[in-house]
Amino acid sequence: MKLLPLAALLLLILTALEARPKPAALKCRTGPLDIVFVIDSSRSVRPFEFETMRRFMIDIIGNLDVGPNATRVGVIQYSSQVQNIFSLKTFFTRAEMERAINSIVPLAQGTMTGLAIQYAMNVAFTVQEGARPPHKKIPRIAIIVTDGRPQDRVSEVAAHARNAGIEIYAVGIQRADMNSLRAMASPPLEEHVFLVESFELIQQFGKQFQDKLCGVDMCMERDHGCQHSCVSTPGSFYCECHPGYQLNVDGKTCSPIDACADGRHGCEHHCISARGTYSCRCRAGYYLNQDRRSCTMIDYCSFGNHSCQHDCVSIPAGHRCRCRDGFMLQHDGKSCRAIDLCNGVDHGCEFKCVSSEGSFHCVCPEGQQLQADGKTCSKCGAGHVDLVMVIDGSKSVRPQNFELVKQFVNRIVDLLEVSPDGTHVGLVQYSSRVRTEFPLNKYHSAEEIKAAVMKMEYMEKGTMTGLALKHMVEHSFSELEGARPLSHNVPRIGLVFTDGRSQDDISEWAQRAKESGIVMFAVGVGKAVEEELRAIASEPVEQHFSYSADFTTMTHLVENFKLNICPARSFLSTPTCSDDSQTGSPGEADCPQEVILAAGRRAQRGPTVATWHCY
Repeated sequence: MKLLPLAALLLLILTALEARPKPAALKCRTGPLDIVFVIDSSRSVRPFEFETMRRFMIDIIGNLDVGPNATRVGVIQYSSQVQNIFSLKTFFTRAEMERAINSIVPLAQGTMTGLAIQYAMNVAFTVQEGARPPHKKIPRIAIIVTDGRPQDRVSEVAAHARNAGIEIYAVGIQRADMNSLRAMASPPLEEHVFLVESFELIQQFGKQFQDKLCGVDMCMERDHGCQHSCVSTPGSFYCECHPGYQLNVDGKTCSPIDACADGRHGCEHHCISARGTYSCRCRAGYYLNQDRRSCTMIDYCSFGNHSCQHDCVSIPAGHRCRCRDGFMLQHDGKSCRAIDLCNGVDHGCEFKCVSSEGSFHCVCPEGQQLQADGKTCSKCGAGHVDLVMVIDGSKSVRPQNFELVKQFVNRIVDLLEVSPDGTHVGLVQYSSRVRTEFPLNKYHSAEEIKAAVMKMEYMEKGTMTGLALKHMVEHSFSELEGARPLSHNVPRIGLVFTDGRSQDDISEWAQRAKESGIVMFAVGVGKAVEEELRAIASEPVEQHFSYSADFTTMTHLVENFKLNICPARSFLSTPTCSDDSQTGSPGEADCPQEVILAAGRRAQRGPTVATWHCY
């Protein structure tokens, strides 16, 4: 045959194809397949040879059970480029496929077989193009038909395709390179590599190849043991379950799918699984809403108040009666009676709770006023006071103790009623130098002050207490930094906190502070020197200085300060005694002791006392 002229060869092949036996009525019983023909249409393939390829594809398809749920077929041709003729999802009848194959126009360029395999793997065998998902276990088969040597590399891309689950048959005709065919095909090579010596023999090869695809129906030939259904594949089979069931690990039996198990059902109360689907159910006393997922409690009280004297409250199991505030539910579960709320509730009154029917109110001791919260009483220092705290930030304090000092300062702030018209607070920190943390007119609420205190940064270094006292007298109590004028008679209080001996002299500025009308309190901790503390403190000294051996036991110092600063409140009271005598002694008989002391301190600022006042 090889010696015949080309025209005679073409005539012989066409005659043989025309005279070939018609396909048998019985089709392949392999079960579903996804088959893609990859056809070489390079310029080396002559027109009559390409016609033979058409007949080869049509003959193979003619013996397949094609359909959307059976075998799906796609065709691509390639030369220097790849062209999709039709994908796995395009046609589902042999007649449509045959018309499309007969309409192919060869590309007649180079031979880029590797590019064609890459396209088959990345495009033709994707679910988007009609391939069944991998979990369906439908065999994916690529049939590559070529007549020449590839002009690109095929071994690596073919290996990727095989690893992706594509079974490759390599069919070479005449001039095809056997090494390239073997590099492309799936193992075992003897079952997947075919070299047809001439195009006129491709018909005979088509029958052999068809036998490879059309093996026995393993589901019919053996006891498969599948509980639901058996799916046959070439040379094997696998079991499938009905919808709503999943295959067990034995690969044969099936179990109902628990649709509630993944937690994505969205049921508010209970999820009920049933054969792959689910429904939501509510607990007793609730009903399912229209969204079929959320639940709403049944309002039993909407049917009536059920003889409750006061309020009816719905609960999942039905209802219960509830009394209004100040009343107690009786044993009958329906009627109510008034209770002593001062004994029955956490009333929160700072001083005393007074009960009335169904209610209560708080009262304060004589001389104190109930605050806006209706529970607490006027705090110590509720009147006009300018308080400057001078805090030792030297190295000996140490960072962890400095945090305790901050807490100590804020506990003192808690004693005071800070407001624009009430108590003002300033803060100074010192070590080898002095720094105003905030002046008297900076903040006007306890919350602002306490927040600023906690943000204060530790200075470290030396202990210049004398320098700090000088700064307090000259700057902290100046009107420029917010101190109210002396003419307003607002008490000025200085509190010095230190943990050690001063590195400079304190006597001069401690005396000047007291002479300028500042009531001085001295607080010492640890290695603080009592002699220095007494020099700083105002008279009577015992009431104006405190000491603690350790930073962690400073709590009692706050209480001492509270007890000793409280008399400052009386500075603002209306005068209750006066005397115009030069000595002032008759007026002293009517004034409380602490007021006399205050008046006496003010008297030191002038040579004589013309008038006594109770402040």
